[in-house]
Amino acid sequence: MSQTANQILETLLSAKDIGEDSAYSLMTELAEGVVAPPLAGALLTALRIKGESAEEVRGFARAMRDVAIPVSLDPEQTTIDIVGTGGDGSNSFNLSTGTALLSAAAGLQVAKHGNRSVSSKSGSADVLEALGITLAADAAAVSGLLNKYNFAFLFAPFFHPAMKNIAPIRQALGIRTVFNILGPLTNPAQPTHYLLGAFSSE
Repeated sequence: MSQTANQILETLLSAKDIGEDSAYSLMTELAEGVVAPPLAGALLTALRIKGESAEEVRGFARAMRDVAIPVSLDPEQTTIDIVGTGGDGSNSFNLSTGTALLSAAAGLQVAKHGNRSVSSKSGSADVLEALGITLAADAAAVSGLLNKYNFAFLFAPFFHPAMKNIAPIRQALGIRTVFNILGPLTNPAQPTHYLLGAFSSE
């Protein structure tokens, strides 16, 4: 990494962007667990306060995709991910999950990627588990669930195992971070279509 994590923190605290390459390198180090948790929390908070640039989000997303467990779907089959970022502070019902299930019942193949709640009232995994719906545990399960039910839920911790180092930090922070944006952008199944809900019109 051209800048150390501490130098990146100084840059963010100065309200300056770190750029795509530094974001990629930082995400790689966060995934590898080499950034101490207090520093990782400070970095995520400083980035949130500064506001994430498109280049930073692109670098983070690229790094996450590079370490994700890939899922191969039939490229001829139309698939969709219906997903929200969470973190809007509205304490609303998880609308993307209900919409995804309704769409699957109507015949669309939905490869939904998500997690438990971190910064909102209920995450997709929380809702699906409460309904008794199976979470796809690996890449092979995704195709089987799609073919049988038109619906597969890719539980982020199963497909992004490198992010296990970040999960407790996000949970402790309890605020929206760049990961709210990254979740919808890093679906390992790479569906052909996306319907995205966002925490902000910006």
